Amino acid sequence: MVNVIVELSRYLIIILMALYTLQCFTVFKERNEREKKHILRKQLFLIYFMDLVAFTVIFLKIQKIEILTFFAAQLIYFTVVQILYRIIYKKAAFLVLNHMCMLLSIGFIMLARLDLERAVKQFQIVVIATVIALVIPVMIRRMKFLNQLTWVYAGAGFVLLAVVLVLGRTEYGAKLSINLGGFSFQPSEFVKIIFVFFVASMLYKNTDFIQVVKATVVAGAYVLILVASKDLGSAVVFFITYLAMVYVATKKPLYLAAGAGGGCVAAVGAYFLFNHVRQRVVAWKDPFSVYDREGYQIVQSLFAIGTGSWFGMGLCQGAPDSIPVVKQDFIFAAICEELGGIFAMCLILVCMSLFLMVVNISLQIKNPFYKLIALGLGTEYAFQVFLTIGGATKFIPMTGITLPLVSYGGSSVLSTIIMLAIVQGLYILREDEDEELGKQKERRRAQTNQKRAKTKS
Repeated sequence: MVNVIVELSRYLIIILMALYTLQCFTVFKERNEREKKHILRKQLFLIYFMDLVAFTVIFLKIQKIEILTFFAAQLIYFTVVQILYRIIYKKAAFLVLNHMCMLLSIGFIMLARLDLERAVKQFQIVVIATVIALVIPVMIRRMKFLNQLTWVYAGAGFVLLAVVLVLGRTEYGAKLSINLGGFSFQPSEFVKIIFVFFVASMLYKNTDFIQVVKATVVAGAYVLILVASKDLGSAVVFFITYLAMVYVATKKPLYLAAGAGGGCVAAVGAYFLFNHVRQRVVAWKDPFSVYDREGYQIVQSLFAIGTGSWFGMGLCQGAPDSIPVVKQDFIFAAICEELGGIFAMCLILVCMSLFLMVVNISLQIKNPFYKLIALGLGTEYAFQVFLTIGGATKFIPMTGITLPLVSYGGSSVLSTIIMLAIVQGLYILREDEDEELGKQKERRRAQTNQKRAKTKS
């Protein structure tokens, strides 16, 4: 009977995920507000139903009562978050909130299947992050001086990265984190946010050559510290984000071309300077030739993806534990193996929908400072997704970047939830702008009508 339930769950989970993904893009073209709310409610139902199916299977296979407790805690968390946002932030972007819940749900399902203790720890961090994030939209809305803290951002980011360079713990050949009171903390995840605020505050008013040079010097210092720490994945995210923000702020293709050229030169330099970069390139080019060494991870990842095929083997039916660091860097391969290629493609589309939502917010915000922040945060998110999935599928060399909200990692999930809270604040600001524009139009219309009435009289 258990095997029958597991087999049926493979297809049911895919159907639920496909329906959710379809609603992601249906809501974009829907003009009727009432219908939009109906679609968002259907998405919530799909998240809950998918969780129920997945955790039922995991419980039947693992036979631990803690699985049911963890499942109940998740449902309470998702419900409370949805209610609080509807009470506190009536103008919030609920599609972004639904995507956050769906991606967290997928992460919790996979982590509970791989390591329940880690899943519980991740959940605890998510709850703390959400409490912090609930006040951020208010701060974004009311703190009008954020664009004036340019050098505060620059200094704070520099100090955090320098602390890691000096005191950081070496993991997988790179200095990534520091220990504080028994907790591992990865500052680069939070410096990503600070960095976006710095670049936006530098370029939102003045984009002349000298200003761009100043911003580039600071950005270059950040990247060099990350390179010295051998955290090359984060360095690439910073670099691409900076290029995108400079191009949008200046609208000069020359800066984009120069940056791309410089990036290519830096990539070649990193290949010759760092041994672990050469190892990753070798593993990327022909992982089977170094299967017993550098290529083991990527080969196991490819085996997992191929084994899962379109429909997956079913939860708890595969062997994702055979992939080193599967809970962090290679969770996408575990998803492909047990939930299938169709589910994985839907996951990519959900991530794309979230990115498009952030870009849409950026395009509609009138204030150039907030516009650049939305663009920068969206670029960071999208590029992290690209690096993680690209590395797991051998599309690009591995970079050691986690899949936001899905992979295990306290600093990563905390910073991503904060990023999305900032996006919510920007969305509310955009709604405020639209409301103010509507009021201005009404006032002008009233004034025009008064003038016409006076003229007639």
